[in-house]
Amino acid sequence: MATNASPPLQLATAFRPLASATAGGGGGGLLAGGGIATGRGFRGRTTHRRVGARSVASDRDVQGPVSPEEGFSTVLNSIDSSAIASNIKHHAEFKPLFSPEHFSPLKAYHATAKSILDALLINWNATYDYYNKTNVKQAYYLSMEFLQGRALTNAIGNLELTGEYAEALKQLGHNLEDVTSQEPDAALGNGGLGRLASCFLDSLATLNYPAWGYGLRYKYGLFKQLITKDGQEEIAENWLEMGYPWEIVRNDVSYAVKFYGKVVEGTDGRKHWIGGENIKAVAHDVPIPGYKTRTTNNLRLWSTTVPAQDFDLGAFNAGDHTKAYEAHLNAEKICHILYPGDESPEGKVLRLKQQYTLCSASLQDIIARFESRAGDSLNWEDFPSKVAVQMNDTHPTLCIPELMRILIDFKGLSWDEAWSITERTVAYTNHTVLPEALEKWSLDIMQKLLPRHVEIIEQIDEELMNSIVSKYGTTDTALLKKKLKEMRILDNVDLPASIAQLFVKPKEKKESPTKSKKKLLVKSLETIDEVEEKTELEEEEAEVLSETEEEKVESEEIEAAEKEDSEGELDPFVKSDPKLPRVVRMANLCVVGGHSVNGVAEIHSEIVKQDVFNSFYEMWPTKFQNKTNGVTPRRWMRFCNPELSSIISKWIGSDDWVLNTDKLAELKRFASNEDLHSEWRAAKWANKMKVVSLIRDKTGYIVSPDAMFDVQVKRIHEYKRQLLNILGIVYRYKKMKEMSAEQRVKSFVPRVCIFGGKAFATYIQAKRIVKFITDVAATVNHDSDIGDLLKVIFVPDYNVSVAEALIPASELSQHISTAGMEASGTSNMKFAMNGCILIGTLDGANVEIREEVGEENFFLFGAEAHEIVGLRKERAEGKFVPDPRFEEVKAFVRSGVFGTYNYDELMGSLEGNEGYGRADYFLVGKDFPSYIECQQKVDEAYRDQKLWTKMSILNTAGSSKFSSDRTIHEYAKDIWDINPVNLP
Repeated sequence: MATNASPPLQLATAFRPLASATAGGGGGGLLAGGGIATGRGFRGRTTHRRVGARSVASDRDVQGPVSPEEGFSTVLNSIDSSAIASNIKHHAEFKPLFSPEHFSPLKAYHATAKSILDALLINWNATYDYYNKTNVKQAYYLSMEFLQGRALTNAIGNLELTGEYAEALKQLGHNLEDVTSQEPDAALGNGGLGRLASCFLDSLATLNYPAWGYGLRYKYGLFKQLITKDGQEEIAENWLEMGYPWEIVRNDVSYAVKFYGKVVEGTDGRKHWIGGENIKAVAHDVPIPGYKTRTTNNLRLWSTTVPAQDFDLGAFNAGDHTKAYEAHLNAEKICHILYPGDESPEGKVLRLKQQYTLCSASLQDIIARFESRAGDSLNWEDFPSKVAVQMNDTHPTLCIPELMRILIDFKGLSWDEAWSITERTVAYTNHTVLPEALEKWSLDIMQKLLPRHVEIIEQIDEELMNSIVSKYGTTDTALLKKKLKEMRILDNVDLPASIAQLFVKPKEKKESPTKSKKKLLVKSLETIDEVEEKTELEEEEAEVLSETEEEKVESEEIEAAEKEDSEGELDPFVKSDPKLPRVVRMANLCVVGGHSVNGVAEIHSEIVKQDVFNSFYEMWPTKFQNKTNGVTPRRWMRFCNPELSSIISKWIGSDDWVLNTDKLAELKRFASNEDLHSEWRAAKWANKMKVVSLIRDKTGYIVSPDAMFDVQVKRIHEYKRQLLNILGIVYRYKKMKEMSAEQRVKSFVPRVCIFGGKAFATYIQAKRIVKFITDVAATVNHDSDIGDLLKVIFVPDYNVSVAEALIPASELSQHISTAGMEASGTSNMKFAMNGCILIGTLDGANVEIREEVGEENFFLFGAEAHEIVGLRKERAEGKFVPDPRFEEVKAFVRSGVFGTYNYDELMGSLEGNEGYGRADYFLVGKDFPSYIECQQKVDEAYRDQKLWTKMSILNTAGSSKFSSDRTIHEYAKDIWDINPVNLP
C-alpha cells in the first residue's frame, strides 16, 4: 500500500477550517494511501498567519495558495466500495489508536470516521474559501448546547455513501451497524435546545446558507444517567475517552478571555479593563455536511486552558503541586460540565464564566473574520450587512455588551455608533415562558467578574429608561412605574437621579409653629373681652417670647418647610430593597439589544407578545415574530427509519421528499390503500423488534412487540408532566388488578409504556418522579397476573441514538405539558413524521401539528392555555374539587404497593391550595380525568388496526410543515437577511 509522502500542509487561518488535519500533519485526503483517484483535486486556498492570543484579533497577513496532494476527490459519490475499504484499512494501519493486532469494531469505527472525514475536508475547505472570496453575509448561531448525535451515519448519509461504506466494511469483515454503534453520542447538549441547534446546522448546510455554529466543548457533558434501586444517579460522561475523530483541534486559533480585574479611564478618555484573570479559548472545528450538496459548514467549539507560562513551575518544584496547577484547573473547569449546579456562589460564577467564554471567544473570532475579509476597505458600518448573530435562548446574552465593549474600547467607535451596529447585528430566540428559565444574574457577582460589561449594561439600562419615559410621558406616574418595573434590565437597583426625580411626591405645606400660635391668639381674642383679654395675652406673649427671637424662629421654620415642600418625598420604588437581590435580567437585555425577538411556535409567540414581554411588544411591535421550530427529515426520517423511508419513496415515486417535505402530502391519496397499510405495518413491526432488543439490553426486561408502544421521552420536568403519565398508568394497573383475567383482556389493549429522559442533578422533585416511575416498573413488570398486558420501561441515559431507535417504533407518543408552558417541543414533530399518533394538550407545536394532521388524528385532552390562570386562582381559593379517581390513585400510591419509598412529598405537591411547588401548580389533578378518558379512546382506536394505520399515514403526510428546512428559510429571509450560496 502506498504511503503519503507529500509535505505537511501549512496551518490554516484562525478564521477557517484546516485542510486535511486528519492526516497526521502529512496532508493527505481520502486518497492518502488508499488508492482512490476519481474526480479532480482541490486547488488553491488562502491561509493566514496567527500570532499569539489576543482579546481582539488583529489583521492577518494573507499568504499564497497551498495545494494539497494530487487526487483529492470532490466527486464523492463516484467512489467505489473497494477504494473505500483500502482507505479505511490505511487509516487502521498507519494511524493506530489501538492495538494493531486486532481490527476490532471500535478500531474499525475510528478508521472509518477518519476516512469519511478526509472526504468531508474537501468540501469543507471549498465552502469556506468561497465564502471568503465572495465575502457574503454569514449567520453565526451561538448556543450553549448542540446535541449532535452520532456523526458517522449522518455524514455518509448526507454524502450518499451509505451503501458504499457498508459494502467496504463488509469486505473488511465488519457490519456497518456494529461499527456505527461504537460511536458515543457527543455530550454537548441535553434536550430540545441543543437538538434544535443541530437540526438547524443540518438544514443550513443542506440549503447552502453561509453559516457557522459556535458552542463549548464540554469534557463530561451533562452527566451519564444510571438507574439504580435509589432512582437516578449521575456520573461523569467520559465521551472523549477514546478521542473524537470528527473534530479538528485548532491550536493555532485561540483568544484571550478575561475575568475580574478593574476598569480605569485612560488619558484618551477611553475605558480600559485591566488586571484580573486571563484564560485561553482554543477552537475545535467539526465539519457539518449538507445533504446532496457540496456545502459543508462548520461548528466551532471552544475548550479552555491557560498559556504554558501560567504553570507555576516554582511552586511545583517546591512541592506545592496544587498551587502550580491552580490556574490550569480554574480555566479547564469552565468546559468540564454542561450546566454545572448553580445553587452555590461558586456554581453561579462558573456558569457565568461559561456564558461569557462562549460570547467573547466567538465574537472575537467573528470580528477577526470580518476584518480579514474587508481588508483595506474596512468600514464598521458594514458589519451588520456581513454578520448576523443569533442568540439561542438567553445563554449568549453577553454578546450584546461584549460587542459594545470591543467596538468602543478597541475599535474606537462612539457609543451611538456601537449601539446601532450591535442592535442591527444581534437577534434573540426565546425558548421558554417559565419564570425560572428567564435568566437573572446576580449584579454583585457580575460586577466582580465582568466589571466593564456591567458599566455598559448600566448605560443601556439608563437609555432604555429614558426611552420609556419618552414613550409614556410623566403624567401617569403609576403607568410609568409599572413599565419601568417590567422593562428595566437591572432589577432592584436604584433609579438614576434623572429618572428618580420623576417619582417625588409633593408634601402638603406645613405652617410654622409661630404662625399657628398667632392664629390661635386671634381666635382667642374673638372669644374674650376685647380689651382686657387682649392686654393679658400680649403681656403673656411678651414674657414668653421676645419680638426678635420670634422673628428668628419663624424665619427658620418657614425656610425648612419651604425646602421640604420643594423636595417632597421619594417614592420607595426609586430605591433598591436591601432584603432582595440585585439582578441583571438577561431576557430583557436580549429584547432591548437585538433587532428581532422570535418565539418558536404560534401559541408561544403570542404568549411572548401578550404576556412575557408585553410592554416591550407595545414599544417595539415590529421586533417580534414567530418561527415555528422544525426538525431535519434527514436524521429523523431518512436515516433513522430507512424501512419507512423506502416505502414513502416507493409510493410517492421518488425520494424528493427528503429535501422537499411538502411532497409527503401525496401520501394522503393512498391513506386507505390496503397494500400501503400492509407495508406500513411491516415497517413499524421491524422497528418495534429493534426496540425489543434495545429494552432487553438496557433494562433486562422482555416486552412483546404485539403490544402498543406508548412513549414519552424528554427532559424530566414537572411542567412536562411525566407524573400525569405514570399516575395514569398506576390507575390502569389498579383497574386491571380489580378485574378477572378475562375482563382485563377485553377491557385493555396491551401496552409497553416507555419513558426516557434526564432530571437535572439538583432538581429533587424531578428525581422523585424518576424514582416513582422505576418503582412502578419494578412492581408491574413482575406481576404475573398482568403479564404482557402492561409493561413500564424507563430507558436509562436517553440520548439522540436512543431516540433514533425509539421514535420509528412508537405508536403513541405523549406530549402532555401544562397548556401554555411548553414553548414548542420538537420531539412531537419527529414522532408525527414517523407515523406515530400523538396524545397531548393544546400547547406548543401540538396546536399546529393537530391543525396539519387533522383533529381526528390527534388525541386531545386537558385545559387550554387561556384557562390556566383562572384554574390556579380557583385552586388558591380552595374551590377545586378533585376527581374521585384522582384521589383513588394517590391513595393507592400511598398504600405502599410500589415499595417502601416515602412518596408523601411527591403526592403532597398535588395537594394544598397555593404556592409554587405545591398546590398542584401544573394542574395534574385538574387534567387527570380528561387524560384517562382520552386514553380509553386511544385503546378503542388501536383495536381497529385499519383505522389506526390510516391515522398513522395521515400523521406522516401532514407533517411537512415541521421540517427545519422551512424554519431556516424563514430565519434567513426575515431575521438574518442571508442568501443561499451555490459553490461553483
